[in-house]
Amino acid sequence: MTQALHPSLYQVNTRVWLTRLSGALGRRALLDDIPDAELDRLAQQGFDWVWFLSVWQTGPAAQAISRANPEWRREFAATLPDLKEEDIAGSGFAIQDYSVHRDLGGAEALARLRQRLQQRGLKLMLDFVPNHMAPDHPWIDAHPEYFVHGSEAELARAPQNYCRVQSKNGPLLLALGRDPYFDGWPDTVQLDYANPDLQQAMTGELARIAAQCDGVRCDMAMLVLPEVFESTWGRRAELFWPRAIESVRRKHPQFRLMAEVYWDLEWTMQQQGFDYTYDKRLYDRLREGQARPVREHLQAALDYQTRLARFLENHDEPRAAAAFDVRVHKAAAVISYFIPGLRFFHQGQFEGRKQRISPHLVRAPEESPERELEAFYARLLEVLRKPVARSGEWQALSCRPAWEGNGSSDAFIAHAWTGRDNERMLIVVNYASHASQCYLQLPFPEIKNRSVQLADLLGTDSYVRDGSELSGRGLYLDLQAWSHHVFALELSP
Repeated sequence: MTQALHPSLYQVNTRVWLTRLSGALGRRALLDDIPDAELDRLAQQGFDWVWFLSVWQTGPAAQAISRANPEWRREFAATLPDLKEEDIAGSGFAIQDYSVHRDLGGAEALARLRQRLQQRGLKLMLDFVPNHMAPDHPWIDAHPEYFVHGSEAELARAPQNYCRVQSKNGPLLLALGRDPYFDGWPDTVQLDYANPDLQQAMTGELARIAAQCDGVRCDMAMLVLPEVFESTWGRRAELFWPRAIESVRRKHPQFRLMAEVYWDLEWTMQQQGFDYTYDKRLYDRLREGQARPVREHLQAALDYQTRLARFLENHDEPRAAAAFDVRVHKAAAVISYFIPGLRFFHQGQFEGRKQRISPHLVRAPEESPERELEAFYARLLEVLRKPVARSGEWQALSCRPAWEGNGSSDAFIAHAWTGRDNERMLIVVNYASHASQCYLQLPFPEIKNRSVQLADLLGTDSYVRDGSELSGRGLYLDLQAWSHHVFALELSP
């Protein structure tokens, strides 16, 4: 498959997948046990990237905190009514060392997995967690100055944000890793980006990761921005990302980085060197169920949009099948995945799984697949494999009222793709809970004086229309609530 301007990524929950394989094998499954047939399937579905979540070494300190935290345990028990202690391995983001976990087979098993992916044209993405480390990371002993330290007064004032850690050099009072708007994560300790030596050490960790994969998803990447770090910790840090990314790319020029980022800092992270940034704003607007904010969001500059990662779920968000009614789910998917950017899918999304799995857990509950969604996503992925969707030119389209006084045209979201071989695709969605009508202006002047066939690639509808009429009045649309079309346009001789 040719390299795509708008690639697709599939996120795998590595530990949960291997737990399921372990049950089938009757022994602990390693990365080597992931079947070739499953990798073949991902390649055949048209994916460019596979993100293997949580492959790095975690330790007993974070695991003990996960198992003892009563609030977390309530969440775990709600996910797994038959919860066992061994189901709680500790968060994959409380990293003890950036080496492949021994329980997964170590670095050699990851290297073999990467080679198997490469043989199928797939690229490997892994995690990088810049903001914090596990409380038993070796730097606690070797480099305590790499962490943010607290005082007794700070501990008394905000005990939810500090902890005592025993090191070989004596007890330490350290800050927990945190987002400035929430309490600290109790299974982590905060790295000090005001320390240039820490920044250099983390650049080295990123380079070590880059030798083992093709790209990274950077957890809460905006937390180490100087202005964010200073507002959280009251100390000034120098820029980290531009220097770190440049340093890594000198040795690995094709290495790619995706930022988990919020607070409208997506453009900032792109300017600092990230290839892709989360598009949480689009996700939130789709959850609100209103077309106009979504349409306005898609009016941003194309160079910005092409570097956004579009998703309907990931390990942090509720499952799409739980968050959206089936009809809304399909409409939101058509919007999300037929616009420019990185198309980001999550393991279990195609089957309509509804139970979100905490990154602390290594087992998922059994759920029956939703056949309607499976069939829908199979068709959607088939269309996304077309060259026009992977590397064509995209443009947003405008609709006008079907008749005076009919405001339902405001419910439409429409856009078009044009490919190199005169391949044309038209996407229209009525993103509303009511039927809507409009005339859609088409961007294809060559259809004038031609007969135009519109075949719905996600359904069975097919229409023939006069190209001159389409060029003039536009395409008349009358769609039921949450309905959509993905039309291929064919012109008569």
